[in-house]
Amino acid sequence: MILAFLNQKGGVGKSTLSINVAAALARQGFKVLLIDADEQGSAMAWASLRERSPFQVVGMARSNMARDTIQLAADYTHTVIDGPPRAQAIARSVIIASDAVIIPIEPSGLSTWAATETIAQVREAQAIKETIKCGFVVSRKIGNTVIGRDIREMAAQEGFPILSAEVHQRVPFAESLTLGQTIFEYAPESPAAHEIETLTGEIVTWNEQKELRRSKKTRSVA
Repeated sequence: MILAFLNQKGGVGKSTLSINVAAALARQGFKVLLIDADEQGSAMAWASLRERSPFQVVGMARSNMARDTIQLAADYTHTVIDGPPRAQAIARSVIIASDAVIIPIEPSGLSTWAATETIAQVREAQAIKETIKCGFVVSRKIGNTVIGRDIREMAAQEGFPILSAEVHQRVPFAESLTLGQTIFEYAPESPAAHEIETLTGEIVTWNEQKELRRSKKTRSVA
């Protein structure tokens, strides 16, 4: 699986999700690659704080990264891409390289409105590579606020599924990244770690169901 976290708005938790979902996959024994496709280089900066990482991290913030990503991913069980905000050419290449695109949206209309640009790019890419899946994940949610509940209805209007798992805005996420740690190293028993485990499990199941449907469709055509 090549999985990208992407939204044209910055600050919605793409790097937090990318690093920690990669860590959750590595904890399950998978060989994992994390590609930092954001020119800000947050994932690369995080990796530079460590002597060793539970997964490989490479930087590839360029508009022609799709082919190299697919070639690199062949040596790994799962590849996670930390996508860029605003850089449309790189974002298009990220989408083309991916099997699944997850759009983080926070409890703010701004991130949902910014996501419409990413959605348009996904739909353009699906015309070339129809197997690309896309869905939303609620990120940086603050408690059980009204706007936190309403965000699902706002996103559903775009026509892509919204994952059941939600990730809250929690201090341990910021603290762990600042120290060059994953949430599982910094606070393994915390609600934050549990949220990442739940999200990762749902993403893996989502992808497996997609592959099963594709396999059945292929057999029926044959």
